[in-house]
Amino acid sequence: VRVRPLTCTETRRGDRQVVRSLGDGTIHVSAARHDATFGFSAVFDAGASQEAVFEGSGMRQLVELALDGFSCTVFAFGQTGSGKTYTLMGPLAQSKTQPASPALLGLMQRSFACLLEQSRNRGSDLGLSASYLEIYNEQVRDLLSPGPPCTLPLRWSKTRGFYVENQLSVDFESLEAIASLLLQALNPTPPAGSQRRRTSAHALNTHSSRSHALLTVHVRSRAAGARASPPPTRVLQPSACPSKQGTLCFVDLAGSERVKETGSSGELSVEANNINRSLLALGHCISLLAKPRGKRTHIPYRDSKLTRLLARSLGGSGITLMVACISPSSRCLSETLSTLHYASRARRVTTRP
Repeated sequence: VRVRPLTCTETRRGDRQVVRSLGDGTIHVSAARHDATFGFSAVFDAGASQEAVFEGSGMRQLVELALDGFSCTVFAFGQTGSGKTYTLMGPLAQSKTQPASPALLGLMQRSFACLLEQSRNRGSDLGLSASYLEIYNEQVRDLLSPGPPCTLPLRWSKTRGFYVENQLSVDFESLEAIASLLLQALNPTPPAGSQRRRTSAHALNTHSSRSHALLTVHVRSRAAGARASPPPTRVLQPSACPSKQGTLCFVDLAGSERVKETGSSGELSVEANNINRSLLALGHCISLLAKPRGKRTHIPYRDSKLTRLLARSLGGSGITLMVACISPSSRCLSETLSTLHYASRARRVTTRP
């Protein structure tokens, strides 16, 4: 759980701080008629640095597991304006010409640097490719395709599970190239990445994400000096240096929000309702997955596009980190409690990687 600082607007308005960390992964919420304590793997208060979140959340271990061939996912969840995109990507105002301070870089950029560091330490060659999708109004759109983002169908197969048909995957020669993709994503000028992602301004956030975004990095690693596979016409011998194929998926969820609090109407209201509906479906799946294995009923992954795409991460063979972002403001108490209860249920989910 990460608690963001009070904003200038909240301070001027006289909002009280109702959330505080007690240490050892414990967080306390104290307000009129509400007094609750929650326990998590780690809690980062308003003073925690981006580096502290990377090292203390287990993100470095996820990178190492992806290099070992595991399917790893990190997703940020919380109210709109709670700091999800900042935690994953760092400041919005960064570009190739105006890079962010290294201290402010998010989990994504730090993970890419860690991938490079680990591959060098292990003496392995890396093959990298990436795909970038958004779910907007229950439509899956490819953010890397040339031209306007195109809607793609979501399919199911026994071998692959749920997958996006005709999804564009881009090969990269270096980790710097993936970082460049992220800079394009944060830069509000065309042509590629999540500057094409839907965002809008409303009462709670001047740059609110109106879609769920999924950046998946496919990591193929092989020990340096390993021989290339012989032609298929020859008898194949077991390789002494087998390759490993893992994935590292970053999910920036759109913010949960109360429509009346944001002042949304028209198209913004439709977007908010679709966001809340998909997050509700995600919460329902998490609640059922948190039950003991013998007491589980059918897990309704098909209830939304989001839960279909996260099915393998939530209850399958993946390893998943959830970063729950919350506001300490008394005005956001209801959403903060909702996020903490949501995260408490997620903590009880066990996967079998």
